[in-house]
Amino acid sequence: MKNVTDPFVSLGHWPSAGSFGLNTDILATNPINLSVVIGVLIFFGKGVLSDLLDNRKQRILNTIRTSEELRGGAIEQLEKARARLRKVEMEADQYRVNGYSEIEREKWNLINSTYKTLEQLENSKNQTIQFEQQRAINQVRQRVFQQALQGALGTLNSCLNNELHLRTISANIRMLGAMKEITD
Repeated sequence: MKNVTDPFVSLGHWPSAGSFGLNTDILATNPINLSVVIGVLIFFGKGVLSDLLDNRKQRILNTIRTSEELRGGAIEQLEKARARLRKVEMEADQYRVNGYSEIEREKWNLINSTYKTLEQLENSKNQTIQFEQQRAINQVRQRVFQQALQGALGTLNSCLNNELHLRTISANIRMLGAMKEITD
């Protein structure tokens, strides 16, 4: 039993020369040392630990607040971007509709223009055909007239003798005289 009581007895026998010694007896020193260290830590460390935790809490709150502000700004920017996207999509749809309308309008203008050009060409063709027909008819008439005249002259020359010739001239003179009397 002497071993168990020796550490307690030896407490009174510490050297007072100012040197610090380490007691390695676990059963005697450990609970006392631990209670002293824990007490000192609690007494002095409570404020420091509390300050550290408060600072950490403030940093976390500031980070959360900043994140919320950034999130709000990001949501606002997202809404603005969505509004711009909707506007651009509407403009693109309008351009697309206007483009299709313009294409359709140009197509109909081209069709109408082509139709008018074809009508003009058709009219010009018909006029040319009529002109050529009239010219051909006139040429045929002239030839027929010339041939008829030549035939008549040939017949007259072959059938006409002096007496018949004089009677024809006399008849024509009388007709001219009658026409002169009517006009006077």
